[in-house]
Amino acid sequence: MMKIHLDTDLGGDIDDLCALAMLLRWPEPLDITGITVAGDTDGMRTGAVRQVLAIAAREDIPVAAGAETSQGYYPYDLGLPDEARYWPAPIVPSPNPVTDALDLLKASIDQGATVIGIGPLTNLRLLEDAYPGILRDARLVLMGGYVLPPRSGFPAWRNEDDFNLQVDVASALTVLTRSRPTLVPLPITGETFLCRAQLPILRAEGAGPLGALIARQAEAFAADEQMDARYGSTCSRLPADIINFQHDALACAIALGWHDGVTIEELPLRIVVESGVLHERVDARGVPMRVVTAIDGARFSEFWLETATRVSSPELRPKPR
Repeated sequence: MMKIHLDTDLGGDIDDLCALAMLLRWPEPLDITGITVAGDTDGMRTGAVRQVLAIAAREDIPVAAGAETSQGYYPYDLGLPDEARYWPAPIVPSPNPVTDALDLLKASIDQGATVIGIGPLTNLRLLEDAYPGILRDARLVLMGGYVLPPRSGFPAWRNEDDFNLQVDVASALTVLTRSRPTLVPLPITGETFLCRAQLPILRAEGAGPLGALIARQAEAFAADEQMDARYGSTCSRLPADIINFQHDALACAIALGWHDGVTIEELPLRIVVESGVLHERVDARGVPMRVVTAIDGARFSEFWLETATRVSSPELRPKPR
């Protein structure tokens, strides 16, 4: 049975919730050895994780709060959305000493678990500081980075738009220079989607309370972020009714071996910080890292829906315009 540890900033952008729901409903046996939270605010994000696990009847999974926004790792308040609109019940804060998260991460790595990082890399940096060298041989899959530019028809994001690595550059620099992760970069995850056409399937009885929770948050997120106007109307290869991108779910699926339509290459990367911005540049002098360089985003988005809901879905590829 494959072991994985999820390091997340669940509670804001809803793709963390989509990723966790997919893991909880993965079609093959999966041992989630722990979940740690980065960028927490007084234990609220960790409390959100616990609420999701309670809804899924998976309170057996160990959870720990890690780095807090109040500890000065981030240049601004990471913020949380309106609780009453996003959650069916009030979030119960679940703070704890950051050492609890580091202990849980270390225990997972000691068990041979693959660590999937889908938020800021602060917890992993703190782990490396506490146990120098622990990341060297750890199996890491990280959502983030900007290696190759976006393809035509998808969001024309820049390197600076990558949240996970840029919001805590010091931690990202430490992690990328002391480990050999698999990177699932932002321009790649920008080819995936959660769209309004999927909401009836998420609300279907067979999708259960997790599906209903995702649909609830998707409606609120769509109203708040209006990605259909920002991207659906401007990116020809995305659905017009896009709600969000499946950044984190894609990273989790690749970590678990889902490679249908996925290309992974080993590229020599030179990691540098210039004017406060982290860069991962392909350079013959760089260190070889595994990088996802191509995917079939529509195929993955269909796979995610069927996995997270266990409901067969119709073809949901964007229609020609």
